[in-house]
Amino acid sequence: MSSILIVPVGSVAGLDLPSLCDRLREIFHFPASVRTGAPIDPQPAFDNFRNQFNSSVLLMSLLERHGAHGGKVVGITAHDLFVPVLTYVFGEAQLDGAAAIVSAHRLQEEFYGMPPDRALEHGRLLKETVHELGHTFGLVHCREPECVMRSSTAVEEIDLKGDRFCENCWRKLGELSGGRPG
Repeated sequence: MSSILIVPVGSVAGLDLPSLCDRLREIFHFPASVRTGAPIDPQPAFDNFRNQFNSSVLLMSLLERHGAHGGKVVGITAHDLFVPVLTYVFGEAQLDGAAAIVSAHRLQEEFYGMPPDRALEHGRLLKETVHELGHTFGLVHCREPECVMRSSTAVEEIDLKGDRFCENCWRKLGELSGGRPG
């Protein structure tokens, strides 16, 4: 049986990680927990030129610190993430691997000059976390409009999709994980 470990990367004040953990348990039907104690220091991943954090470097930090966990590890950060070929990313995951990272930075309404909407922002964080965890189980992007595995390059696209897998992705998830979760 797999499990999910949520690991804070830097300060995640204002993010409801226990609630996120509960929702991941509900969706994946796997044990899930939030890592307590000191968060991972994101500073080694900071790029001065871009004023952002390299998500691939953070993935490696997650694996170094929590690779022996034996399940899936997802880092949650409030920092803005990038990969060298893209301006920004909401998250990154190892395809069919152990680790993923998700940023709440561009999921917050304040980033777009809007007043805070914590319920909307929490839903976005859930969708992106489920999406990246789907990649760790071997799922690729889906074309179904409401599937959580649909690719999102803008926050509006996150808002349009659901927080669950379509039937086809759910079936694939079961095949790839050695049987349906739950």
